[in-house]
Amino acid sequence: MTIAAIVQARIGSSRLPGKILMDLAGKPMLHHVVDRLSYSKLINKTVIATTVLPEDDRTEEYCTANNFNCFRGSSSDVLSRYYEAAVKFGADIIIRITSDCPVIDPIIIDRMLSSFPDSRKEEPLDYMSNVIERTFPRGLDAEIFTFPALEKTNREASEDFEREHVTPFIYRHPELFKLRNFSNQPDLSRHRWTVDTEEDLRLIKEIYKELYRPGKLFASDDILRLFERRPELFSINQKVRQKSLGE
Repeated sequence: MTIAAIVQARIGSSRLPGKILMDLAGKPMLHHVVDRLSYSKLINKTVIATTVLPEDDRTEEYCTANNFNCFRGSSSDVLSRYYEAAVKFGADIIIRITSDCPVIDPIIIDRMLSSFPDSRKEEPLDYMSNVIERTFPRGLDAEIFTFPALEKTNREASEDFEREHVTPFIYRHPELFKLRNFSNQPDLSRHRWTVDTEEDLRLIKEIYKELYRPGKLFASDDILRLFERRPELFSINQKVRQKSLGE
């Protein structure tokens, strides 16, 4: 069974253009996302799903130079991009990750995958995520779904936002799919560890300056302990507003 993390990545960004290749501790941000996913004990393939736009020649070139699996598809229909990438790389289970999450935690992803039932042995599940009801910091987002669920979604989703954001058709139709939320206690959703603005990037750079060491994984618990020591970090990006679906 192929368990594939598909990372959507593009140079274009309305709020922080070029962010995926911006320097973070001496490496592009995209490098750190892929590197952190490599610590997962259950993911056996990671794919960068980028666009066919000329600007993403740079993304493909970086992937090629670093032996990253890369797929290029539609810039606006990200759902079709995911589906085509999953077909090309033979994915049975897909983990959707975005390239603006350079502190994505493979330990949490493995916990989620471990509780995602094997449909050959247990009651089938189509989709699990830690964002249906948000209790993890933004930036640790992971959505897990089966290839049949992705195939059905690609065939039936018709709204623009459903195709741009990949999974809304799934979690907005619980009558069609078996869903499960993966929750955390305590609720840590007030934290924002994703990169969408300069303020976000400044916070992530502070986190990396304190915790990043090449060849060694720092986890979300390490970040929380850092915030206990340096509570002023929380204020760096607390006023950033998350874009809503369709924006």
